[in-house]
Amino acid sequence: MSRIGRLPIPIPAGVDVTVDGTHVAVKGPKGALSRDITPILTIVREDGVLRVERPDDAKESRQLHGLTRTLINNMVVGVTTGYRKGLEITGVGYRAQLVGRKLQLNLGYSHPIEIEPPEGIAFEVENPTRLAVTGIDKELVGHVAARVRAMRKPEPYKGKGVRYSGEVIRRKAGKAGKIGGKK
Repeated sequence: MSRIGRLPIPIPAGVDVTVDGTHVAVKGPKGALSRDITPILTIVREDGVLRVERPDDAKESRQLHGLTRTLINNMVVGVTTGYRKGLEITGVGYRAQLVGRKLQLNLGYSHPIEIEPPEGIAFEVENPTRLAVTGIDKELVGHVAARVRAMRKPEPYKGKGVRYSGEVIRRKAGKAGKIGGKK
């Protein structure tokens, strides 16, 4: 039995979960999310919790059991508390600022980069070198944060670029230099 799949999904107060066959819709204080799940699994609702159950121990059922439970749990957490992915910018002259809803990045290129947030995503700029991507959909928050990071990935010699908060960049030594002088 999947250790993650068998865990119940608690439904907090103020969250409405609708299961219609293979379609799951979650509505909460921060918004609404919906997703289609595989028809192999069934979702059972009993006294304030959801449980994902599988019909047999076939390989495909076992693979999808924990995944489906986690996806539904992420939807419930997203509509109650939301998700936030922090980013840090390192480098001389590298900075971020908000222009309306758009994120404008100066990352050492000849032009500033503007990123339009998709529906349900917001950017927060704490200071010019720290920003965050926030939203209710965990998958979309991670995707947008990865797109921002991909604009200038951190390089291993000086560590310049955009990295996730808390991400450790393995540094390289660089050129060793010549020993002795010219002859």
